[in-house]
Amino acid sequence: MLMAGIACESAMRTAAPLVLSNARIILADRIAEGTVVVRDGVITEIDERRSPRPDDIDCGGDYLLPGLVDVHTDHFEKHVYPRAHVRWDFLRAALAHDAQVIGGGVTTVLDSLCVGATTDNPERAQILKPMIEALEKARDGGMLKAEHFLHLRCEVTDPETPALTEAHIDRPIVRLVSVMEHLPGIRQSRDLDAYVFRAAKSTGESHDRVGEKIDILLAEKSHIGATVRPKIVDLARRRGLTLLSHDDTDIEHIDLAADEGVAVSEFPCTIEAAREARSRAMQIVGGAPNIVRGGSQSGNIAVRQLLEEKLVDILASDYVPRSMLDAAFLIAADESLDYDLPAAVRMVTKAPAEAAGFTDRGEIAVGRRADLVRVGLHEGHPFPRQIWRAGIRVA
Repeated sequence: MLMAGIACESAMRTAAPLVLSNARIILADRIAEGTVVVRDGVITEIDERRSPRPDDIDCGGDYLLPGLVDVHTDHFEKHVYPRAHVRWDFLRAALAHDAQVIGGGVTTVLDSLCVGATTDNPERAQILKPMIEALEKARDGGMLKAEHFLHLRCEVTDPETPALTEAHIDRPIVRLVSVMEHLPGIRQSRDLDAYVFRAAKSTGESHDRVGEKIDILLAEKSHIGATVRPKIVDLARRRGLTLLSHDDTDIEHIDLAADEGVAVSEFPCTIEAAREARSRAMQIVGGAPNIVRGGSQSGNIAVRQLLEEKLVDILASDYVPRSMLDAAFLIAADESLDYDLPAAVRMVTKAPAEAAGFTDRGEIAVGRRADLVRVGLHEGHPFPRQIWRAGIRVA
């Protein structure tokens, strides 16, 4: 069946070019009205003078975007656990995740799977391998509409993380590695009072009891990162993989990351950390849901504030796959921010593609892979009408 599918796809590619006309084409630096021609999965022509022809796909004046590239989403895990204490079949979870990814216009996704157990999610160490195997099985079976790679986000507070990382880092689908540290009172949860309030509300325990448990946790785990983090950094650097640092909050976090050769500061929690990252020539990733919600769900810096100082290069979906599409159009529509639509779209296409080392996608240009999204607008809300990956329609 797989060989038959490949033969069918090959026949589709060689039979006739794909021609998308009457489109508002989002190029890297401007919007062009016209036609995009695709042959054998590659963009071969961008014609601003051609009128629609009978065999063309008439886009009716819709926007034509490059396929979105998501460097960080932990959404797969949400399908593995669709409800508390309910673990779904891993392959079926991968397919459900893929459907939402492609539905948001994301044609290339780096699934950011947690390596190592965290305080709130001790099961993560057990589900890592079957999640990876489910993605590989679905990919090899031609079951996925988006193209999936791996972003290993490594929890430095678990002493087992280096061994887990080493067990999977050489898989061909691994493209990115990040280091993260989820302990109360630092990084994402620096506001300890707020953390205690949220934890007490979630568990029903008293604030005093939550505080006692935090003290025990910090005594057990706060020293582990000093040993684990250098091992993860070394594993990534020896393989030439791009390194990211997660939830940088203090200037010292950026200094440490820069000394380690980290190229990307992912979801900085304060303006000070973002400014320092920029001064150290690091790329900066912001969360698209932060834009859509109007602020951080953890009480940290609003991405809009970072945008005001040009301190965001890339937007990632984090936990809502279609949030990247929404965020790009929201940013472009905000007259108080200095971003036109091509600039906003670059943050969800070209910039993340380059950060992840992809040179064949991320923009509509001759010679690039034809990952394309036809986007309509209704009352300001963008929605994908048609999606192609390598010139083959997938949605």
